[in-house]
Amino acid sequence: MRYELEIEGQIRSVELAGTGGAPGGAMHVRVDGREVAADMAEIAPGVFSVIVGGRATEVRIEPVASGIVVHTRSRQYHVRVRDPREWRRGRAGAMEAEGRQQVTAPMPGKIVRVLVAAGETVQAGQGLLVVEAMKMQNEIVAPRSGTLEKLLVREEQTVNAGELLAVIA
Repeated sequence: MRYELEIEGQIRSVELAGTGGAPGGAMHVRVDGREVAADMAEIAPGVFSVIVGGRATEVRIEPVASGIVVHTRSRQYHVRVRDPREWRRGRAGAMEAEGRQQVTAPMPGKIVRVLVAAGETVQAGQGLLVVEAMKMQNEIVAPRSGTLEKLLVREEQTVNAGELLAVIA
């Protein structure tokens, strides 16, 4: 599969091909024409263990209204996937989620900050909460514009991966 990625404002051509037909495992990756051998396994929803050049890294991928945010080590990268198939389907720009949206915890952790209150109007991509996991703080953002109908957590509360945090209507 070939993708064009905009990573922090730079365009990269990325080709991915797995081997053996199994999910995860050995991957052939070509970045801007340069071959890179990698192993990858999904260890939790949206969390991957990636080995490149003998060095293991945990990577967490978080969908946001403008694309995805990739968290690795102590850095995060804003990535917009420019997949030609999306253009063919008439979805040329980043789209907001539609309808009532449930916001869930992408990983287990502790709520360290609540940035909005129930009943407030929020914009797509606006920060709602900050979850601390593995000594990293991760902002959970609104998948769409609307009203924060329910806020189901409070600061200092521990949450599990997939736990419902808020509802936006």
